[in-house]
Amino acid sequence: METIKQALLTNWHLMRWIRLVIGIALGIHAFQSRDAASGIVASFILFQVITNTGCCGTNGCDLPNVKKKQ
Repeated sequence: METIKQALLTNWHLMRWIRLVIGIALGIHAFQSRDAASGIVASFILFQVITNTGCCGTNGCDLPNVKKKQ
């Protein structure tokens, strides 16, 4: 539980703030216009804000190479 709280409250950089503003604005627009497609996009962007993920920058979508020991 502590790691979830730590992930939500730390590492707030400019791109994360921009995604938050865009997600909220798009969510408001989706609610007002009753547009499901905008709501889905807003949900996806807000999910990126909550989890602090995204494809911005070099190797943004690259997964770390972690090998499991057997």
